[in-house]
Amino acid sequence: MHTITANQLKTKGVSVIQNNLLENHELVITVRGKETFVIMDMEHYNYLRDCELDAALHQAKNDYKNGNYITETVEDHINRITK
Repeated sequence: MHTITANQLKTKGVSVIQNNLLENHELVITVRGKETFVIMDMEHYNYLRDCELDAALHQAKNDYKNGNYITETVEDHINRITK
């Protein structure tokens, strides 16, 4: 993953982000030498969100298939999760 410093961002502005994202999907911004932020374009962000949703759906299907769920009333559910 390519990195830029916060100072580069401050002095060069958004153009340093745009130029780096042409070559890479993600860009790390370092602050005082520490990796602090990740920037990506919306297309890549939406792709990663889709992957997370697919993984959650896969896990929910497996939980259902394996009987790893609870059938209860709304009131019982609220009581269980608020304890």
